[in-house]
Amino acid sequence: MSKESEIETRERLSRLWGESEALVQAFVFSGIRDFQDAEDVVQQVALTVARRFDEYDESRPFVAWAIWLAKSRIADYYRDRGRERRVFSEAILNQIAAVLVQRQPERSARQEALEQCIEKLPQKSRRLIELRYMEQKSVESVAKAIDCTTGAVRVMLFRIRDMLADCIQSQLAREAQER
Repeated sequence: MSKESEIETRERLSRLWGESEALVQAFVFSGIRDFQDAEDVVQQVALTVARRFDEYDESRPFVAWAIWLAKSRIADYYRDRGRERRVFSEAILNQIAAVLVQRQPERSARQEALEQCIEKLPQKSRRLIELRYMEQKSVESVAKAIDCTTGAVRVMLFRIRDMLADCIQSQLAREAQER
């Protein structure tokens, strides 16, 4: 494989994984109750996707393939721990996978709109969102970080979420009209 085609393959893998990662995470978290274990399984899925990317059939949805691999990692998780008790049965996991695959294009458009809307926020609002949701800090920790009361942080976050919801709706409506 030439260096250029290897770079293109890596870029395609990165793009496809980026578009699908949240859905794969949702699927894994629906099958594994423990947060840290679920995070570990998501990482295993990411590694498996990267290792086996040459097996991916581009005529099929990437997210379906990634979720299929995630199902195997969830089964491995329970087998390795000798646990038969699962959060959901295999039939329910299959239904969850089907719904996630069906909703993937909608999710991607909404995710893209959210990212664009976050970019439009004032710096202070963006910082609050980063602290609370990306760094997963408690409201109390956010309040300390910005030298504010917890009540004020809650109000600001409520207003920011409201602005983001309006922005996302507008963005999606605009995109729908353009189609």
